[in-house]
Amino acid sequence: MANTKKFGAILKGFLSLFLKSDCCLCGRPTETSLCLYCHRQLHASQFPQVLYKDDLFPPSKVPVFIWAVYGGIVKRAITMMKFENQPQLAKPLGEWAAEAWLKQPLPADANLTVVPIPLHPKKLKARGFNQAELLAEHFCSVTNLPLCRQGLVRIRETEAQFGLSAVQRQENLRNAFSVGKSFQKGKFSGSVLLFDDIYTTGSTVRVAVETLRAAGVPVSGVIAVAAPPPRSK
Repeated sequence: MANTKKFGAILKGFLSLFLKSDCCLCGRPTETSLCLYCHRQLHASQFPQVLYKDDLFPPSKVPVFIWAVYGGIVKRAITMMKFENQPQLAKPLGEWAAEAWLKQPLPADANLTVVPIPLHPKKLKARGFNQAELLAEHFCSVTNLPLCRQGLVRIRETEAQFGLSAVQRQENLRNAFSVGKSFQKGKFSGSVLLFDDIYTTGSTVRVAVETLRAAGVPVSGVIAVAAPPPRSK
């Protein structure tokens, strides 16, 4: 028996030499998706804040919770997750956003449902996953809030918002969303937390809020992993 345990320990150590991967942010050898250095740097970059946007969401203010500033290692992590096929980065980002959100003195609602901002089916097929949905999934695993993956659907393919003016962004997103089957029956009695990876001008979530409200679905807030730093006046 002792020899068997010893052999098992040796075999486990031998296999670990081959099972180690590289950190998806810096390339250092690690047994997890992030090395300890990047894990600490990424976690330390959080700067939770709540913005109240009555200008974007009339007639009432809607809290927009931001976990971190979109820059440095946070920007690199989100970029690599989306464009370099690193969906495993959604787990720490979503979980950390959830932990920070739970500490905020936000309006309590006992019947919240998390709804991710959707991708158009064509983009979803090309990327292989919706980053907002993955982030929301891990957010919900910590908060224990229900996740409605198809609460919103993107029915029109749009251009990338980057580089567009405010007016162009709104026009680009016109009629881009529709409510999913879960909300079409008119039986939803709670309210929604919209979830996205990056919050920039608010154009995307404003159209999403308008689409849900038009279907009689109230929106209590918006969650985003990151937002650009505020512009100096």
